[in-house]
Order: sequence, then structure tokens, then C-alpha cells
Amino acid sequence: MALRLLFESKDITIYYDYTNEWLHVEWQKNQDMESVQAGAGKMLECMRQEQCHKVLNDNRLVETMWSDASEWGGKVWLPAMAEAGLQYFAWVYSPNLYSRLSTDLTLQHAPAVGPIVFTFDNIDTASAWLRQM
Repeated sequence: MALRLLFESKDITIYYDYTNEWLHVEWQKNQDMESVQAGAGKMLECMRQEQCHKVLNDNRLVETMWSDASEWGGKVWLPAMAEAGLQYFAWVYSPNLYSRLSTDLTLQHAPAVGPIVFTFDNIDTASAWLRQM
């Protein structure tokens, strides 16, 4: 896996994976409305910059509930990502129950038409699915 670091902060790290031609995003421990919006905005910026259509979104390290950002994520951010060219989004759940709930709430707010988003408990399974898309 050939990764190039695009952005790094205490909340999120974003790489471009040259081998698979996707963004590889790693969210860090504590997330809230502000950090989710900032990180998601950076993801959108990086996706446009790299002109890619796939994202591997890794939430395995997230330890908090961030459901206050779920409506914004589903109604504003995911449609903006689709408009920028997103087609496939593999979302790896956090083992934290409340973070998982936040992910599910975000997807409930997402429009029925848009990128194909699947959730996974395992990053290897998520990567394998995304490679086939």
C-alpha cells in the first residue's frame, strides 16, 4: 500500500492510497460537531484535489459519540461529497457503541440517491469490497 499523507491533525489523518486510488481516512479518539465538520471538510477538499471516487473511512479509533453532527453529515456533507465525485464509501465502524450509533444516524439522514455507502466491522473486508468497486 503506497500512501501519501495529505493532511494530519489531532482529530483526523488523510492519505491518498496510490495502489488503490482512494482516500484512506483515519479518525482519532474524541470527536464532536466541530471536529467532524472540520475533518469532513478536509476530506472533501482532498477528494477534489486527488480527483478520486472512493473513500476508505476508518473510525476504529473513535471513542466518543458524535451524533450532534449526524444530520449535517447526512444532509450536507455526503451530498457535497457525491457532487465532488464520490461513488463508493467504505465506512469502518468504531468498536464504541455510541460512535457506531452516530455513524448509523448519519446514514439515516443521507439521501436515498447518492454514493454507495457500506459499513464494516473489519478494515480488511472494507478494503476488499472497495477494491472490487
